[in-house]
Amino acid sequence: MSEELNNKPNKANLLIEALPYIKEFHHKKIMIKYGGHAMIDEEAMNSTARDTVLLKYVGMEPIVVHGGGPEITRSMNKMGKEPRFIKGLRITDEETMDIVTMVLVGKISTEIVSKIGIHGGKASGISGKDSQLIVASKKAPHRITDEETGEEHEIDLGLVGQIDSLNTEIVQMFTDNDYIPVISPIGVDDNGNTLNLNADTVAGEVASKMNSEKLIILTDVPGVLKDPNDPKSLIKKIKVDEVDDLIKDGTISGGMIPKVETCVKAIEGGVKSAHIIDGRVKHSLLLEIFTTKGIGTMITL
Repeated sequence: MSEELNNKPNKANLLIEALPYIKEFHHKKIMIKYGGHAMIDEEAMNSTARDTVLLKYVGMEPIVVHGGGPEITRSMNKMGKEPRFIKGLRITDEETMDIVTMVLVGKISTEIVSKIGIHGGKASGISGKDSQLIVASKKAPHRITDEETGEEHEIDLGLVGQIDSLNTEIVQMFTDNDYIPVISPIGVDDNGNTLNLNADTVAGEVASKMNSEKLIILTDVPGVLKDPNDPKSLIKKIKVDEVDDLIKDGTISGGMIPKVETCVKAIEGGVKSAHIIDGRVKHSLLLEIFTTKGIGTMITL
């Protein structure tokens, strides 16, 4: 009987393992970017919200930025509007921008805030337009090369923005009052126009401005893999000065490049560490923060 008991997972040991991290990150801001599975699966979103509340109750100050690309595309299809992309960027006309705002601010943000509330947390949804949190300007036209003729063409991305400046006073106000800010990635230009922004970029920029201890990006992959077809080939730790070589040799490729570059920029902006983790794994957020092994790829100086 005693042997059977000794073989069972010791929950007390898990708490003891977590203690140094709870102490280290007490009163530290943790930027969490909700994306991938954590955004489209009801149970996963619920679990991630619960884990975010737990971080708050053990003394950390979580801040959430969320994406919503798949949900925006679904809404556009329902309305009979065909989504168009160039190099992963959604071409955003005025009608599309209305749909983006409706989905991000009116649907996804309120769902996350509600789920945090169900689990005992206090949260408030804000967008980059609130108190001019994110002032942005329109991205320049994207240049593409015609494969048949070799000619270059410029394609206007429409209301797609790049961040010019941040006014994080409103975010600080919420964290000072024990609220979890939930930020929708849209911005406003000098003329009051709404602009569509990349959620990873927003998370990284706000993390730097808020002096966050960590930036955690939830995705649908285990992290950076040596072999994209082998989930067990996870690279646990990457230093900023190793990133260029990993991009050149193809280890970091495709959609992982902008995520890693966002992490690098955040670290250069003062964030202590950035993490790319698999949101499909239950409690991945807690496993990455509170265990020695972690679960994803950690990027540091």
